[in-house]
Amino acid sequence: MIARSLRPVFLGAGGRILNRRIGFGLVVALAFLFGSASLRAQTPASPDGKAGSIDKAPIDKAGLIDDIVIGSRVLAEFGVLDGFGHVSARDPANPDHFWMARSLAPALVTADDIMEFDLDGNAVDPRGRAVFLERFIHSEIYKARPDVMAVVHTHSPGVIPFTISPVPLRAVFHNAAFLAGGAPLWDIRKDFGETDMLVRNPAIGKSLALTLADRPVVLMRGHGDVAVGPAVKVAVFRAYYTDVNARLQSQAVALGGEVNYLTAGEGAKADAINLQVLDRIWNLWKMRVMTTLAK
Repeated sequence: MIARSLRPVFLGAGGRILNRRIGFGLVVALAFLFGSASLRAQTPASPDGKAGSIDKAPIDKAGLIDDIVIGSRVLAEFGVLDGFGHVSARDPANPDHFWMARSLAPALVTADDIMEFDLDGNAVDPRGRAVFLERFIHSEIYKARPDVMAVVHTHSPGVIPFTISPVPLRAVFHNAAFLAGGAPLWDIRKDFGETDMLVRNPAIGKSLALTLADRPVVLMRGHGDVAVGPAVKVAVFRAYYTDVNARLQSQAVALGGEVNYLTAGEGAKADAINLQVLDRIWNLWKMRVMTTLAK
């Protein structure tokens, strides 16, 4: 598991810590070798054997917690998260529970900050720690979607314009192929009137989960978005590339003329390949975060 301070360097899902005196090349090599372990551990085996499916492996809770820490810091590093937003993971050993940080800026999250919650949003062992008000985003999606193993909520600056305009967010390039099937837009005002815009109780969370339906991403009017996936690294990948796609789409629309979006068929094929090679980008991101953990 990641050490309890910011000084050690995180190695990988196996939870080992390396001192900075060890050569950087060794860190990178070992990160590459073990980088896929957490995805295999969290994701059930695919019954259809399609491209991008992941074989089941023994559960590694420490590695899962490490992935939440890494995912939080990665998204903060790229500006998809700032002082707000959160990453969570369902506990594969107890699917009616999930893990997420206490109420803390994502860039500051360590393994010690990760807490266990039930699907009603109750902390199992609060110990006086403050919790996120919007934890019901996570709890209600886990209730509604047994296939979802990780949830990311962001206030992505690139995405928010698409939550308040009539222009739908659509896939413009292959890394965001998961958007080719569409991203539904949830408007809290429709069911709950004028609010503080926050998902502060189970009823609001359930409404959001119903709008998400079977999609990988849902937009939230005037707020941000939620990305889900079969593992933390998949949900983080989708959260990041949802923001990138939104920025690219805005640029394409500004150029004028008709934008040539990915079709649903192209999106399905490209997404399958992306899942196969996901560790390439995850390990790169992990290296960037290791430098922040070492300071």
